[in-house]
Amino acid sequence: MTKFSKVYLALVFLILYLPIFYLIFYSFNTGGDMNGFKGFTLENYQTMISDSRLMLILVQTFFLAFLSALLATIIGSFGAIFIYESRSKYENMFLSLNNVLMVAPDVMIGASFLILFTQIKFSLGLISVLLSHVAFSIPIVVLMVLPRLKEMNADMINAAYDLGATRSQMLKEVMLPYLTPGIIAGYFMAFTYSLDDFAVTFFVTGNSFSTLSVEIYSRARQGISLEINALSTLVFLFSILLVIGYYFISSDKKEEQDA
Repeated sequence: MTKFSKVYLALVFLILYLPIFYLIFYSFNTGGDMNGFKGFTLENYQTMISDSRLMLILVQTFFLAFLSALLATIIGSFGAIFIYESRSKYENMFLSLNNVLMVAPDVMIGASFLILFTQIKFSLGLISVLLSHVAFSIPIVVLMVLPRLKEMNADMINAAYDLGATRSQMLKEVMLPYLTPGIIAGYFMAFTYSLDDFAVTFFVTGNSFSTLSVEIYSRARQGISLEINALSTLVFLFSILLVIGYYFISSDKKEEQDA
């Protein structure tokens, strides 16, 4: 790597992470705003914890992300298998349909779901947000799992059938274990997308349910408090833990398969 490349990468990471560390730094400010650092305090974190509404929304957001990512991973994994096994002139059509939600603007997706739920008289709340998050997360999972499927040696599948395995046995003993790294990657990607989504959630959330992104947006119109800085800091640290966990899980799975 050349000196210019190192400087360029350092500059890119500085631009990406400097605003985050700026936000974290001011979460410990006694001044009550971000106009100047006046002293170190943990009062903003205490205020955040004592805010029962914010804590409830935090729990709701992570529950939604975990559940939607789980459902999307199950549906998306089997969807990828279906696309892979179709191997026909319709394969490109299936992939194109899958990728529509990846390239479509979030505002359009959110408005479409709102129109759908309104037309069928479906109450907006947890279920409407969950269904929407599962829908836009499925294509992400498919794109994570499908390349792994295409790398798989078809002789492994044929050998399983030659040995008398049923389709369910082949999936359980051969295909799904091989796809585990892709499935894990799909789950983490779906979880991340659900956790930070705003546009779609804004359209389909109801009065009885909210997420962090929508709540922060609502409060930002009245002026950001350092309580939000403290919350953002904790979410950022949790995201780092997820990345570390994903790294170790992926490494273990890769070592098991190489062995």
